[in-house]
Amino acid sequence: MAFSLIPVTVAAKKPTNTKDSFIQLSSELHQQLQLNQTKVIKLICGKTVVTADIQLTDIAGNEILVSENIFIKFSLPLNRHKFQAVYKQDINTLQIGPIIGLVTDFPEPGQGQPNFRSIHAFCEELHHGIQERGGFLYVFRHDRFPIHGYYFENGTWHEALLPLPDVIYNRIHSRKLEHGPSFKKFRNQLEQLAIPLFNDRFLSKWDVYQRLSEGKQLPSALPETKIFSKENLYDFVQTYETVFIKPVHGSQGRNIIKITRVQDGLFSIQSSLHHQPENSANHYLLSELYQVVLTLLRNRIYIIQQGIQFLTLDTKPVDFRVLCHKNINHRWVVTSTIARIGAEEEFVANLARGGTSMKPLRALRAVLDNKQASKALVRIKELSLTIAESLSMTGSGLTGELGIDIGVDLAGNPWLIEVNSKPSKLFEDEPGKIRPSATAIIALCTMLAFDSMTEKED
Repeated sequence: MAFSLIPVTVAAKKPTNTKDSFIQLSSELHQQLQLNQTKVIKLICGKTVVTADIQLTDIAGNEILVSENIFIKFSLPLNRHKFQAVYKQDINTLQIGPIIGLVTDFPEPGQGQPNFRSIHAFCEELHHGIQERGGFLYVFRHDRFPIHGYYFENGTWHEALLPLPDVIYNRIHSRKLEHGPSFKKFRNQLEQLAIPLFNDRFLSKWDVYQRLSEGKQLPSALPETKIFSKENLYDFVQTYETVFIKPVHGSQGRNIIKITRVQDGLFSIQSSLHHQPENSANHYLLSELYQVVLTLLRNRIYIIQQGIQFLTLDTKPVDFRVLCHKNINHRWVVTSTIARIGAEEEFVANLARGGTSMKPLRALRAVLDNKQASKALVRIKELSLTIAESLSMTGSGLTGELGIDIGVDLAGNPWLIEVNSKPSKLFEDEPGKIRPSATAIIALCTMLAFDSMTEKED
């Protein structure tokens, strides 16, 4: 973003007639925006452009009064809005915003308040963060676009006809919905309207492995992985003491099978499936193993993966969730890192399965000396940034946020466990706090909103 944004407060003013189209601002702001001798301007909010007369008046320094007629054309609620603004002299356009849309799937609320499910509190967090910085957020269902959305005001979500957004943040919960015909139609709408969408889609474990394994920097941090088959199962369980079988499309530690070689020719099975093997306490011969596993997979596509002996804490599994975001300079940065400690009798550390969180250095120092722990944390972050950069360069669509799960082996070496394009937004901090990850998303949306207008005009 090669230009500076100026914070402004925009409020509606009643016009003298229904055709009045004006903006009023102080001489100070007029000069700050570098409007020069301009008397008529194109004003853009979201994807709507109107022509307005400029009127200089004696009002607060950074306030812009806008004709109610323009507010109505923009589909903005008739309230005071804190925005950011930039004037593009070469195209005589003053852009205010950003208008940020968050698309997710949630039940129709009827006359009550909407429930955005697991990201409900996060949507309010985003609203407060955007309001502080300058901008307007609303949440909507893809099948109601561009007719209705919900904006937050005075502790309540309000349904309204709202502006076409500058940028849309994809938080659809369902993989099936995201691959369905109605969402494809929605994507086509966005392409026609030139509205950027991030994060574009859920990631497949197999696709992630294939893309990362082609690079030169990452293979040593990737457990060997193949598509599950009878041949690959027999090969893996005879090569590695532990193997994992995971759904290609899965998250939150669900539907994972762990196979452990207890002695030559005998294997035990654990799983995070709802339906456990009937004789889960027993050991299985190699000749029995495939049929037992097959009954658990239920005709879904799975990968099979080398098991690594990771660090544990009081025999509980430990991994590290690293949140990475693309910043306004299009560079990936680490915005937060937590250690996740698995619940009793769980072999995965996911918080969704009862795990708890801990500061990463504290967790590492519980099992490594101080120097090893500090070095391991640096390597965890370096590996995460390398993974984020590699995936964003090799994939289609726009990726701006990744949750990367890393395990650390007994020698302190980091290994990739999983990459999630829609990481959990459940609060680990006190409610009301704007977390660094939310701030990063807001900054990215702002950059995309103002850059996309420039690129479109260019």
